[in-house]
Amino acid sequence: MVHRSWFPASLEGERVVLRRHTPENLPTFRRWYQDPEVARLARYQDGPMLVDEIDRFFASRAVGNESLAMAIHIRADGRLVGTCAFSQLDADNGSALFHITIGEKAAWGRGYGTEATQLMLGHAFDTLRLHRVALSVFEFNERAVRTYQRCGFSIEGRARESIWRDGRWWDELAMSILDSEWRAARGRERVARPTVAAAVARVR
Repeated sequence: MVHRSWFPASLEGERVVLRRHTPENLPTFRRWYQDPEVARLARYQDGPMLVDEIDRFFASRAVGNESLAMAIHIRADGRLVGTCAFSQLDADNGSALFHITIGEKAAWGRGYGTEATQLMLGHAFDTLRLHRVALSVFEFNERAVRTYQRCGFSIEGRARESIWRDGRWWDELAMSILDSEWRAARGRERVARPTVAAAVARVR
């Protein structure tokens, strides 16, 4: 469960703005996750999600408190193009899992996912003072792998031939980035990390 005080009001970049999800985003979620091309990249099961599955996912993971989820909006016109989140936030060990989906296919390859990922990592390391952010990605999602690597993630392992897609087996890649790597890439000194609870209290 994610403490409400961990959520930022918004995270603003040059091209995207991240905001809390609202119930009005549900129809867009349904359209995204019923699209076979989006579902192929976003879920383990082969095929789109059912409506009731999407509704439960949205209630618990987008507007609920099971994860720190943010809607990705294009800054210029406010259009909703995706969603991103931290789950399994571990305050004791300073870690979280990252997830992102750009649901609007017209927005693929335009850098929105890269900037959204960077904004979330900034919140994780600079505000929440996490130590490590990890993720998993299917090997065939080469665009996502390149995006994560541009943001500083490294491949640290793989579950061999764990996903069946397109008539063959694919690996699932495990990737992560550490606070020290995030800061080194930005020319910042590493600072002593307070507990996540202390960091949250500081920004309330």
